[in-house]
Amino acid sequence: MSRIGKKAIAIPSGVTVTINGQNVKAKGSKGELELTLVDDVKIEQGDDGIKVDPRSDTKRARSMWGMSRTLVANMITGVSEGFTRELEINGVGYRAQMKGKDLQLQLGFSHDVLFPVPDGIKIECEKNTQIKISGIDKQQVGQVAAKIRSYRPPEPYKGKGVKYADEYIFRKEGKKK
Repeated sequence: MSRIGKKAIAIPSGVTVTINGQNVKAKGSKGELELTLVDDVKIEQGDDGIKVDPRSDTKRARSMWGMSRTLVANMITGVSEGFTRELEINGVGYRAQMKGKDLQLQLGFSHDVLFPVPDGIKIECEKNTQIKISGIDKQQVGQVAAKIRSYRPPEPYKGKGVKYADEYIFRKEGKKK
């Protein structure tokens, strides 16, 4: 039994959810998202919120149960509150700034890295070493943050690179004489 799947999804005020077969649409103050669920689960809207249940007792249906419930819950949270990821840049001369609609990164290469910001994502640089990524789609926000981090992941000796704000870098000791 899925512990997450058993919980009903509460719908906050200001959010409207439309269920049409396996298609789920959520509309809120931040925007609108749509999702098509797999056929192994059924979704229904009740008094206490939205309930997701498996159609059968197969391993696949039970696997999809909790995941489908989490996807719908993330959709509802996204259209009502949105999601943010914060990145930090460590290193001498490493910096980031917005250049038009693109994010310009100076990460110690011989050239600047220009990252085009996709639709539905908003990127802010309060300081030149902090990047704040926000949007309504949790998957897209995480993917953009991972893509920016992949240009120069943090290294374990000096900790230089792009890291998540809540990430801990395991530091290694350098070579000794």
